[in-house]
Amino acid sequence: MRLCRQALVLAIILATPAVSPSYGGPLAPHTFDLPRASVIAIAGDRQQSYDIDLIVTMSGRCTTLKIAGRDLPCRAVKYFHSRAGRAYFTIAIDDPLDRSHIVSFSGEDARREGDSFYELSIDQMLLNSSERPKVDGLRVPLAEPSSGTCKQIGTLATGMISKVTCLATDRAGRKYELQFDSDNQPVRIQRVSQEPLEAARRRAHLRGLQECRRRAVQAKVLPRDASSFIIQCLEESGQKPSDDPQ
Repeated sequence: MRLCRQALVLAIILATPAVSPSYGGPLAPHTFDLPRASVIAIAGDRQQSYDIDLIVTMSGRCTTLKIAGRDLPCRAVKYFHSRAGRAYFTIAIDDPLDRSHIVSFSGEDARREGDSFYELSIDQMLLNSSERPKVDGLRVPLAEPSSGTCKQIGTLATGMISKVTCLATDRAGRKYELQFDSDNQPVRIQRVSQEPLEAARRRAHLRGLQECRRRAVQAKVLPRDASSFIIQCLEESGQKPSDDPQ
């Protein structure tokens, strides 16, 4: 059940429109119609916290994407960060036959050098597809224990990321590789906060959030896995984040 932790982190990217299926084609635009550095305001709940606190969508080109030795095209790349410290470089694969074909390089240990270099130590690869089983209607990714790093050139402070490279190897010796090059467009940033929502939006969002939490309880999702499950549930139910400016 621990795998449900990442279910939404992998699925939130699915709403991004597909682009040309040619390998290395430009990535699709940002999934949500929000200004850069926008806030997703979540009404406070003392019983549970909304774990994902940052979503970054990048515009550019995957010049390399190799999953277990296979060359694959990608259609979108996002970076997720959780309050617990886990981070994800998540790639939606441009597969017209499988909108659930998504992979993530994920880890909890990261370091920075100055304002222009970020390195994430990878401890697992998350692999999702239409062949994966569902828990309460949500596909649960396969988590492959892995080792490696993702390196990011650029800074969120300026909104400019020029390059992301990831290299990882799982316990079976399968290799995973990503090279993403920016098209010099600013990244799109969504910050998740506990700020109050306008009353009507808050009620609608809370209803959706409560329903997704109920589904997480029914599916017996572990507390540490609940945030990713809930994010995916909200996305698949059509919930839209607030567009209130930061």
